[in-house]
Amino acid sequence: MNLPDRIPVFLLSGFLGSGKSTLLNAYLTESEGKDTAIIINEFGDVPVDHLLVRKGETTISKISTGCLCCSDTTDLAQTLEDLRNAALDGQTGSFSRVIVEMSGLGDPAPLVNALTEVKTADRQIDDSCKQIEFYLAGVVTLFDTLAGAVSVENHFEAMKQIAFADQIVLTKTDLAEAIANTADLAAISAELRELNASAAILDRQNVDLSDLFSPRAYAVVDRGEDVAGWLALEAALAYEATHASQGGEKDNTLRHSAGIKTFTITCDQPVSSQKFDQFLSLLQRSAGQQLLRVKGILATEDAPVEPLIIHAVQHTVSKPVRLPAWPDEDRRTRLVFITEGVDPEPVRELFEAVIHAAPFSITEFVKRIGRALRAPFLPNFSSFTSMSRRSQ
Repeated sequence: MNLPDRIPVFLLSGFLGSGKSTLLNAYLTESEGKDTAIIINEFGDVPVDHLLVRKGETTISKISTGCLCCSDTTDLAQTLEDLRNAALDGQTGSFSRVIVEMSGLGDPAPLVNALTEVKTADRQIDDSCKQIEFYLAGVVTLFDTLAGAVSVENHFEAMKQIAFADQIVLTKTDLAEAIANTADLAAISAELRELNASAAILDRQNVDLSDLFSPRAYAVVDRGEDVAGWLALEAALAYEATHASQGGEKDNTLRHSAGIKTFTITCDQPVSSQKFDQFLSLLQRSAGQQLLRVKGILATEDAPVEPLIIHAVQHTVSKPVRLPAWPDEDRRTRLVFITEGVDPEPVRELFEAVIHAAPFSITEFVKRIGRALRAPFLPNFSSFTSMSRRSQ
């Protein structure tokens, strides 16, 4: 199997729920996307994002042990090498580009540093040396016009994702509540230009996806002084981490806020769609902006062989998508939650109470959910009267 001597790598970033998988699916249906290898990185211990991307003839690798930006880029380098070796050995199809779908919490800086270095790999094939170079050909960042402003204001990662982009795509502009008129769209673009003056800003409704992932010269110098400073800092941190590991020390640096948590809920039996909607509504109305993301695949009682794909960002729930069949052998409901300041166990208990009518104490729930969330949670349980009788 032959591969090009130089293979462009694109970073696809955007904060939680900005629409990365949706855009990637649309691109893979086009003829230009057929020879693309995909690397999917997730923030969490149970991967679901790879189930949401159309496979077809596309080669997909998933890295779900945490953020690539927290793994000193070793995982990315190894995955690129594995993709190359698999193609050269005929285990997968050939590819001419790689797209890395970053975690919504991912920091682009360490990956940009890694990919702007000289990346070549020698491979002995039939006594001839095949040299392949992976190089950074673009950083595409999606900006959610519904929730993006709040994300940038509250999360440093969201701001950095915008700053590193050479292409910014405005998503959800087709929703009436997102954009009232062209003046609003211009105002959003102007605010983004304060963070990144040189990136192209495109409307998802009009963007040419083949152009979005066409190789181009990604120049760090065009991104501004802040980006150059962050990259220099990353290089220094990577150097210190390498020497610390050689000395037997463990690098415990965390890139994300200590309040950000990811957890999963799984269920072996199909669930009631109505009860799940009730659970999600209670959780959303109560946690608000601290419920950063909910995503997953749901087995429902009315159609257990046709699972639902679930997406929610803060107060916004996307319309569920019914798949014609399960994408893998695992038929369980798998839900991934990314929150800020919300403890997992009370949420799991709420799920069991709503879905399976498990004994539930509102008083204990309120005590354990966290002081910052107690006030908004209480009024939202007025519709939960059947379980209120169980509270102590």
